[in-house]
Amino acid sequence: MWGTGDSTDQAARRAQRASSFGAQAAVYAEHRPDYAAAAIRWALLPLGAKDVPAVLDLGAGTGKLTDGLLAVGADVIAVEPDSAMRAELVRRYPSVTALSGTAEAIPLPDGSVDAVVAGQAFHWFDQARAFPEIARVLRPAGVFAALWNTEDNRVAWVAGLQRTVRSDASFPPPAADEELPEHPLFPAFEQAEFPHAHRRTADSLVLTLGTHSHTVVISPEQRAALLGRIRDYLRATPETAAGEFDYPLRTEVIRAVLRGSPQH
Repeated sequence: MWGTGDSTDQAARRAQRASSFGAQAAVYAEHRPDYAAAAIRWALLPLGAKDVPAVLDLGAGTGKLTDGLLAVGADVIAVEPDSAMRAELVRRYPSVTALSGTAEAIPLPDGSVDAVVAGQAFHWFDQARAFPEIARVLRPAGVFAALWNTEDNRVAWVAGLQRTVRSDASFPPPAADEELPEHPLFPAFEQAEFPHAHRRTADSLVLTLGTHSHTVVISPEQRAALLGRIRDYLRATPETAAGEFDYPLRTEVIRAVLRGSPQH
């Protein structure tokens, strides 16, 4: 999930997928899930009882994680490279400062935030360049955390759907024993997982899955065929065939405190 050991071909596909979201900005904002509130609280827990932590939402997209950060009382600054995604974030959260930038070139002063968080974005970062930038903008005792929503494949119909949804642009699934990131500036990553769900219908789940980058970068013909197969699967599956249902998710989180900071 957080590895960067790409072959040349996979690295090229990764770059294409990383820049594919802007065309789906409005649909992304409408149909992507939020993050489990308990996961956000756990991510920020090392900050202690700080009343209004300053938090950078890095690779903020349309603000899916921004919303949860605001809900827990954070003062949020958003950084997002894609102008269409950033415009959607500004439209939805006009009080949030939203800046153009990347994880490798963060447009903030040194020591300006208490935490840096990334929702569904860390796997796109060039970690060797991003970690020093993240450390630069963090205050002492600052926290970096990354969150992902992943499908709960322990549920049989979800596992079947994930087999259906794969495309020619899909990456291999992550290994079960994938190691946590390592960097001298963030030496002790922890991880946790929290149950979550997204209320969907068959049609709205097709729209959600249609915002995933591997469904966006394929040809229009392949995309239409793939989304058709997904819709057929959902309409043929008893749990999803009619009306609303909960799409089972897990919010996965990794976090680390900046080296040299007191541990909590």
